[in-house]
Amino acid sequence: MVDRQSTSSVLMIRPVGFGYNEQTAVSNFFMDKLTKHQEVHPKALREFDQLAELLEKHGIDVLVIESQKDPHLPDSVFPNNWISTHDDGTIFLYPMEAPNRRLERREEILSTLKETYQVKEIIDLSYLEQQSFFLEGTGSMILDRENKRAYACLSSRTSEVALSEFCRISGYTPITFHAVDANKRAIYHTNVMMSLGSKFGLICTESISDNKEINGIRNSLIETGKQIIEISLDQVNHFAGNILELNSKTGEQIIVMSEQAFKSLQAEQLKRLESYGNIIFSPLYTIETVGGGSARCMIAEIFLPALKV
Repeated sequence: MVDRQSTSSVLMIRPVGFGYNEQTAVSNFFMDKLTKHQEVHPKALREFDQLAELLEKHGIDVLVIESQKDPHLPDSVFPNNWISTHDDGTIFLYPMEAPNRRLERREEILSTLKETYQVKEIIDLSYLEQQSFFLEGTGSMILDRENKRAYACLSSRTSEVALSEFCRISGYTPITFHAVDANKRAIYHTNVMMSLGSKFGLICTESISDNKEINGIRNSLIETGKQIIEISLDQVNHFAGNILELNSKTGEQIIVMSEQAFKSLQAEQLKRLESYGNIIFSPLYTIETVGGGSARCMIAEIFLPALKV
């Protein structure tokens, strides 16, 4: 059986104490330091609820689990960094760079998934944290699930060693490269500058200086039947790369993004994306400014088979 590229079921973690995370700010340059002393949680909560409601309105099953107050987890709204699920019933748990984000891996979340879905195996890569090898889930990797390819821009949060271990176990082929922002700083997560759908690959090649790496990505996308959509570094700064293809329960393809991302895209880019799915967007300005992540980061897809009744 060929794995699906997109799903109609997702996991979202409703934040309890969302706020500026000093530990992740070291490598995430999308975060605004001016927000560190602001009370932002009520706004973030409204943004979360709006996005979850929008997804449900468009035929996506949303499993919402409340975060916890103690210990304080400022980034728990971004679960895709510590967990990924797969069609064969496998769950991967990932090694996280920031110590306070490692606490987001909660047994009760896994138990909740097991109540509804078939979980064959849990593969825990978090032991790699002890050696400072990090791989932050589908933030670090853009998975072509149908063709078993894992695209990853290497950074302090995306170790080639950890990526190789994931690929060895899962059967994926790694495609690595280096990407930087306008100030030549490493882009912390691949999913802010690249996204894959069933038929498209959206990418900011402007962030990659090595032509050999660009050609390798392009050739791989073409080989696997993906139409390439280019975005600029300026659009990356507006989270246009942080988008996600989902499938509604009626079979309609949905492309999810933030309002800021939508407004940054040009008419021709939107037209091309709309040929691959219905674009939906929601305002996430607080979560983006304070947390440095957007719509895709907030959604962990559920590919696990449903339990048989």
